[in-house]
Amino acid sequence: MISTLPVRGWRLAGLMLLAGALAALSLPPVHFLFLLPVGLMILYRVSEDARSWKQAAWCGFLFGMGFHTVGLYWLTNAILTRVHEFWWIVPFASPGVALLIAPFICVPAVLCRVVPPGWRRVLMFAGSWTVMDMGRVFMFSGFPWNPLGSDLEVPGLAGDVLIQPAAVLGVDGLSLALVLGSLALFRDRRAALAVLGVSVLWVGAGAWRLSTAIPLNIVNPRAVLVQGNVPEAEVISHADAVGNFRRYLSLTAQGAQKAYAQGGRSPVVIWPESGFPGLLDEDTLARQMIARAADGAPALVGSDRQSGKDWFNSLIAVAPDGSIAAIYDKSRLVPFGEYQPWILPFNVLPGVLTPGPGLKTWDLPGLGRVGPMVCYEIIFSGSVTARNDRPDWLVTISNDAWYGNSAGPRQHLATGRMRAVEEGLPVVFANNTGISAIYDATGHETARLGWGLADVLVSDIPSPLPPTVFSRFGRATPLTLSVLCMVLALLPARRKRYGQGVKG
Repeated sequence: MISTLPVRGWRLAGLMLLAGALAALSLPPVHFLFLLPVGLMILYRVSEDARSWKQAAWCGFLFGMGFHTVGLYWLTNAILTRVHEFWWIVPFASPGVALLIAPFICVPAVLCRVVPPGWRRVLMFAGSWTVMDMGRVFMFSGFPWNPLGSDLEVPGLAGDVLIQPAAVLGVDGLSLALVLGSLALFRDRRAALAVLGVSVLWVGAGAWRLSTAIPLNIVNPRAVLVQGNVPEAEVISHADAVGNFRRYLSLTAQGAQKAYAQGGRSPVVIWPESGFPGLLDEDTLARQMIARAADGAPALVGSDRQSGKDWFNSLIAVAPDGSIAAIYDKSRLVPFGEYQPWILPFNVLPGVLTPGPGLKTWDLPGLGRVGPMVCYEIIFSGSVTARNDRPDWLVTISNDAWYGNSAGPRQHLATGRMRAVEEGLPVVFANNTGISAIYDATGHETARLGWGLADVLVSDIPSPLPPTVFSRFGRATPLTLSVLCMVLALLPARRKRYGQGVKG
C-alpha cells in the first residue's frame, strides 16, 4: 500500500519528477550510469505500492515528464533561434514534447501490477518498458529519441566495448538489458551477483567482437567533410548567403587539395544539411563552382528543393562536371519542425515540407554504394538502409546549429554511432556547426571535427563488416525478447508441493 512509502501527495509527485530527471543524467553526453538504477527502482517500487492502477499510471507519467524534460532540455535552443516569432513557446518546448511521450512510461508502471511480486513483475516491467519505447516510432512521424540503450555509448574504448551487443540486439535490446539489470541490482545479493556476472560476460563479448571483427574487402572513398559553421540565424535569413557559399567553396578547395595530396583513395566532398543557401538543382552555375572547388571529386550537398508546390529537404550528388548525379529527398520529417502534426488545431509553422519516397542506395562513380540520409533519419534503429539493397557506407548530413552547443548535437551523434554497430556499416556524419565525425563499422570513432569550428575534415571511410544479425532481422529481435519477458511474467506460478520428503 502507499502507506509503506515515506512520502505521498505533492511530495510523492516531486519524488517522481526528480527520479525521472536523475535517470535522464545517464543519457549522452553525461553518462552518469549509476543514476539509472536509482531512478528506475524508485519508479518500480512506487508503482508496486500505489493504491490503484491510476495512481501507478500518474507516477509513471510524472517520471516520464522529469526524464524527457531533462533529456530534451536543448529543444528550447531551437525556439530561441526564432524567439521574435515564437517567444510564447519557449517555456513549453521541452516540457511540451515530454508531455506527449511521457504517457509511454505509464504502461510499464501499470502492467507490472498485474502479476505477482518477484521476478515476474521485474520481467513485465522491463518487457513492457521496451515495447513501449519501441512504439514511439509510430507517434506522428516517429520520435525514438534517447532510448536507454544509448546510455552505454560512453566515450572511448569503454563505450566501444559496451555497445557491441547491439550488432545482435539493437539499441532496444540494450535498453531491455539495462532495465532488467537495474531492477535486479536491488532485489537481493544473489540477483546483484548475477548482474555482475552477466556484466562480465557482456564486456567479454564486446571485447571479443572488437578484436575479431574482420572488414570486408571493400575500399570506400576518402571523405572531405566541410563544416562551414554558419549560424542558424544566417541560414534562415540568408543574410550573407554569398559569403557563406564562398566560405564553403574555399573549405572545399582546401579539403580536396589535402585529400589528393594523401594519394590512394578517391575523395568525396560532403556538405551538411542547408549547406547550399538556395535551390541547387536549379542553379547550374553554383554546381559548376562546387565541382571546380572539388577538383574532380563528386560532391554531396545539402539543399532545399522545389517540385511544383512541394518543398523537399534534399541531399544532391553533384558529378565532377557539375551535373546532378542523384537526388535523395528526406523521407522522415521532424514533427513540429518540418511539418505540423494533426494534434495542433492552429498553424504554427510558416511552411511545411513534403516527405520523400523513402531510403535509397546510390551506386555512383567515385562514391561506391552509399546510403544517403538527412539529419533526423539516422535516429531510427533498423530503418537506415534500403530494403534488400545494403550499401557499403552510410552518410547523414545535418544542421544541429538549431540546438546550440548543448546535449542535442551529442545525442544526435550518438545515434550515428549506434547505427554503425547495428548495421555493421561505417557512418559519416556531416554537420554545419559540428559535431562532424566518422565511425567505423564497430562504432569506433576514427575522425572528428568539434563543435563551432569552420574547418574541413579529411579522413578515409572505413570498410564495412559482413551483415550483422540485427541488419538481417532488425527490431524483430529486441521485440521478440521483450514480448517473451512479458509472456514469462504471465505464466502461472509453480505451486510448492508439501509432504513426501519435500520441505515447504
